[in-house]
Amino acid sequence: MQSPDNTTEVTHLRDLSPHQVRSGIAAWLGWLFDGLDMHLYTLVATAFVAQLMVLPESDPAVGQHGAIIQAGFLVGWALGGAFFGRVGDLLGRSRTLTLTILTYACFTGLSFFAQTWWHLMIFRFLAALGIGGEWAVGASLLSETWPKKWRPWIAATLQSAVNCGVLLACFAGWMLAGQEPRFIFLIGVLPAFITLWIRKAVPETEAWEKAREGQPVPRISDLFGPAVRGVTWRVMIICAVSLTAHWTFLFWQQKHVLSLPEIASLSKEGKDGALVSALMWIMIGSLIGNYIAGALAKLMGYRKAIVIMMLAYFIIMYCSFSRSWDWETTKIQFAIIGACQGVFGLFTMCLPPLFPVLLRTTGSGFCYNIGRIVAAAGTVFFGIFVKVGDYREALLYAGFLFIPATLVSMMLPLEKEEPNH
Repeated sequence: MQSPDNTTEVTHLRDLSPHQVRSGIAAWLGWLFDGLDMHLYTLVATAFVAQLMVLPESDPAVGQHGAIIQAGFLVGWALGGAFFGRVGDLLGRSRTLTLTILTYACFTGLSFFAQTWWHLMIFRFLAALGIGGEWAVGASLLSETWPKKWRPWIAATLQSAVNCGVLLACFAGWMLAGQEPRFIFLIGVLPAFITLWIRKAVPETEAWEKAREGQPVPRISDLFGPAVRGVTWRVMIICAVSLTAHWTFLFWQQKHVLSLPEIASLSKEGKDGALVSALMWIMIGSLIGNYIAGALAKLMGYRKAIVIMMLAYFIIMYCSFSRSWDWETTKIQFAIIGACQGVFGLFTMCLPPLFPVLLRTTGSGFCYNIGRIVAAAGTVFFGIFVKVGDYREALLYAGFLFIPATLVSMMLPLEKEEPNH
């Protein structure tokens, strides 16, 4: 009888087992709400931090403390990826997926009650632990249950779930435009309800259960042992450098938009609408870019696809921020930048198989998310140590980080367990 985790014979969606279908739905929903909870803060960062600090939104201290909060979020994301990645190898994928979703849902909701900027930083840090962990667990869950030859499309679809979650956040921001900024965080509680279904409907993967039979889970230090350390270091460098540039753009693009002459003269409601519009253009581009990246990976393999997408990200960042553009042109540029972000979707299915089964969520979670600690420092650096108010210059300099990311990507191992690509 065919195992529910046998991924070699399936050719059509109708051939998928109930286990595979439920695993796919669980991972997709986890990533959907990842995107939602991840970006609720970026929509109201300036307004909410200014309110908490009792300062005007134009005060430089608001931008600086907003960047510190975002840095705390990225550090939490990195630590959560490492911590829950380890838990995923110890307890299994399904149980850990439930824990990660509960974590980010609860602490995003608690952000509503923040009374000072550092309250908000703590809540965002704790929510990020779950968001970072969910990436590693969801990726490993699908890499162990779904057909190997489908992985580029699975990667695109999973990443699209994040984009859809961000669009949900944009919709929430649009619905609550002009309202107290803290109310938007209550939307982030919704993911908690899907964990009840996940615990009942999604069993552990056969690959994990077989690997655990009579075998101790490897130590975290084994990531730097002779068999794995080459992959570990390369992936860490790629993620650290590229995510610094990526998150610098995602966080500071709102300040750049607000500095445009056409936007600066608008009312508060008009500015809020422009920020939502900018993020929507990025996400629409990203939805398309996920499948462009998947198609490239299908045609030429993950390594070449990642190199091409990283290089394209640098080129569009340079073209967009080496000079000033009007608002209409900026929206088109943001859509193209969003398309280049499809590269991060490739990591979803590319990274887990590079590690042994019992180091899979630990390795992919640690290596991918540890880059966010560097990204956290970069977000603060590019926002504080550029000329006051010149966020275009910060984004231009950040874009150059995609050059070393491209070079190191050329040294990624070729996918060894993809014989039917």
